[in-house]
Amino acid sequence: MSALNTRQPLATHGLLSLVIPCHNEESVIESTHDRLLQVLTKIGMRFEIIYIDDGSRDDTLARLEHIAAHDDRAHVIALARNFGQQSAMSAGLAHSHGDAVVIIDADLQDPPEVIEEMVRLWRSGIDVAYGRRRSRDGETRFKLITASLFHRLFARLVPHPIPIDTGDFKLIDRAVVDAVCALPEKRRYLRSLVSWTGFRHEPVWYDRQARTAGVTKYNVRRLLMLAADALLISSDAPVRLTWVASLTLGVIGLIAAGKACLFPVDSASISLAALVAVVGLLGSMQTAAVAIVGEYVVRTYREAQGRPAWVVRRAMNGSRRQGSAGDARAA
Repeated sequence: MSALNTRQPLATHGLLSLVIPCHNEESVIESTHDRLLQVLTKIGMRFEIIYIDDGSRDDTLARLEHIAAHDDRAHVIALARNFGQQSAMSAGLAHSHGDAVVIIDADLQDPPEVIEEMVRLWRSGIDVAYGRRRSRDGETRFKLITASLFHRLFARLVPHPIPIDTGDFKLIDRAVVDAVCALPEKRRYLRSLVSWTGFRHEPVWYDRQARTAGVTKYNVRRLLMLAADALLISSDAPVRLTWVASLTLGVIGLIAAGKACLFPVDSASISLAALVAVVGLLGSMQTAAVAIVGEYVVRTYREAQGRPAWVVRRAMNGSRRQGSAGDARAA
């Protein structure tokens, strides 16, 4: 029996979960909920909307609890502090119960209307329907260029296929959600983990919109930290690059030694600047190699500690894990 025939009855009467990480989104969260309801009521599936408050310092949590108090399809998971977007999304996946799960940001830059096309692909047998950005309104040229370069570099260095020009906006089948939640690591980069599981992936092209309210939560420092985490968690290429650097320096040294033997020169003619440059290059490469290894050691130590990736302060409206920390399966 084809995937279309086996999934169609479930997709018509099943449950669709939405996972929405929130951090200081008081200016937009009510508009987000209203717009989601307009889209979800057209799809023809039962649905639940899981909001994860990631340690917001504004009125986001109070507004989410007000939404949940008036809509039993809305669930609120309040984390004990700001654990980061990756942990918040992971907590949402662990608390979801849907036959398919959509991850979407709360800021409405990813239009909820695209969810209809994602569900259509899922009904046809696709396991992961991921949003691929055709354009990105409201972004600076610097961010567009750096994001494009990072996505392409990341895709080349990771040992499994990674789609480019994508974010966390995607629909994931329950089998994929269960596979991701079963992974034991605590530090997570979901874009890589979802792709690592395999299954059938298809893009849904869309135009990313400008932020309607609020400000971005990612400054340059946080973006660099996220990029470093993504690369070091998902790939061993940085360590292997130290071998390339070592080989390159070795070849340069052999060439320089051969030139000195064949074309000897007076030692006084050797420039002090050249010596400083060579010593500086060697020192920087050695230091970089130690630093890269140290980054992997730190992440290995964090994993060995076994701390959960998030801690739930309280939950509202039907959560089955009220007041509990993220367990080993979910974290």
